[in-house]
Amino acid sequence: MNQMKARISIGIICMILGLVLALQFRSVQNNYLQGIGSAQKAQDLAVELKKVRREKDALKSEINSLEGKIKEIEESEAKEDVLVRNIRNELEKYKMISGLKRVKGPGVVVVIDDPPIDPQFPTDVSIIMYNYDLLLSLINKLNDAGAEAISINEQRVVSKTEINLAGSNVNINSVPTAPPFVVKAIGNPDTLASTLNIRFGIVEQMRSERYNLRVTVEKKKEVLIPRYNEVIKFRYAKPVEEEQ
Repeated sequence: MNQMKARISIGIICMILGLVLALQFRSVQNNYLQGIGSAQKAQDLAVELKKVRREKDALKSEINSLEGKIKEIEESEAKEDVLVRNIRNELEKYKMISGLKRVKGPGVVVVIDDPPIDPQFPTDVSIIMYNYDLLLSLINKLNDAGAEAISINEQRVVSKTEINLAGSNVNINSVPTAPPFVVKAIGNPDTLASTLNIRFGIVEQMRSERYNLRVTVEKKKEVLIPRYNEVIKFRYAKPVEEEQ
């Protein structure tokens, strides 16, 4: 009986030991396998981190490259804008010089008209029209005084402007005109006016008994002069390259 109890006790103890060993083995096995999984996961994360870092470096390099290109484009556009602006300014200047641009500025307005009609001796003859060379002299005096732009009866005076008598009209730029002649000039108003009104000058000559023309010279803060309306063509003249 006692032997039976001893065997049963030993069996129970063995079962308990076996169960404990099994539980311990399972625990160790689980811990071991879990450790291997954590290490593998850490390794995978390290690989993924390296990959992300490489992609980040590649994107950063691409961003730097694009920023460099954008900077080059901006600098190129800035240089081009300066070049275009300079060319445009030069073009505007030469348009003004050639009379192809309407201009405004301070200057003088000169009005020239025939003498009052004498009721006792009425005549249809225009003194100024048959002495249109006085207009030419007036233009020369204005140019000598530094006039930057001149017009006669809204016809711009340029290097190709012709002033001549054609029948009962004076043609200016091939456009028939008649008195009164309104001459506008842009420049220093004081200089222009004093040049015209100088003693024995062109205005005094026009007002003399020989012509008896009515002439007024008025200084203006702003004078508007139209552009030359004809097309300037060069058939024979050609540009010459400047020697370096």
